[in-house]
Amino acid sequence: MSTLSLRLPNSLHYEVKALAKNEGISINQFISSAVAEKMSALLTEQYLLKRAKQGNEQAFLDAMSKVPDVEHEEKDRLI
Repeated sequence: MSTLSLRLPNSLHYEVKALAKNEGISINQFISSAVAEKMSALLTEQYLLKRAKQGNEQAFLDAMSKVPDVEHEEKDRLI
């Protein structure tokens, strides 16, 4: 495990401390979790952008043309 020295504004430190206490975890655990959550969001975005670049519009349209044109079942309706 690595050690990281982190400088936070007092107001942010106060809020992090209060939130961590509310959750019953240490400030270190809270910050580790927050960093992991942010990384997950950013890495997911990168993954989806990479996959989107591999897409083929014509292959998508060909696949969609095979879907039968039928009325939605009641349980599948949004309204």
